[in-house]
Amino acid sequence: MPAYKRILLKLSGEALMGDDAYGINRATIVRMVREVQDVTRLGCEVAVVIGGGNIFRGVAGGAVGMDRATADYMGMLATVMNSLALADSMRQEGMTARVMSAISIEQVVEPYVRPKALQYLEEGKVVIFAAGTGNPFFTTDTAAALRGAEIGAEIVLKATKVDGVYSADPKKDPHATRYSTITFDEAISRNLQVMDATAFALCRDQRLPIKVFSIFKAGALKRVVMGEDEGTLVHV
Repeated sequence: MPAYKRILLKLSGEALMGDDAYGINRATIVRMVREVQDVTRLGCEVAVVIGGGNIFRGVAGGAVGMDRATADYMGMLATVMNSLALADSMRQEGMTARVMSAISIEQVVEPYVRPKALQYLEEGKVVIFAAGTGNPFFTTDTAAALRGAEIGAEIVLKATKVDGVYSADPKKDPHATRYSTITFDEAISRNLQVMDATAFALCRDQRLPIKVFSIFKAGALKRVVMGEDEGTLVHV
């Protein structure tokens, strides 16, 4: 039995690049989709928020000096592209996914409507939330915290390149140790940058735990959902 009935999975756009410099690596996205599929087969309801760094990175040089709001809207459109790619990969694996966008592009994706999103989750569909919060100046981390709270997710799963939160950068410090669990207040006082401050505060206020784990470890997502000691649990 899974430890969680409904989860919000936060994927970075960079995770889709694999070893490429930018864009979407086909093998990487298929592997991620299969990890999600394993979790849905357990009966777990899955919603996804995805970043846009893999696409926006390719144009970031041209965005230097650009108006911040304009650059943020470009980033939101990049997340829509990633969401469509993710949903299509899920379709090819026999899953049903729905992309819901916080900004209106109705010819391409349906708008985010909370009751509809809840209905899709209850029907066993994977819901992919695109375009962040729909507002500039907010990150996709904040979108993950916001949507997680809105849909009544039991936990936000932040998929990263490292397998948890460490006492120091494990690449630089060989003595860095992984925390199995840590409180929000401890993470703040030790300046462990789990998520950006707005997202972190929102999760803490809503008593919504965060699990940080590596999406690059095979089977890690399933182990997290089963409640095993994988990654780092940040809790109240």
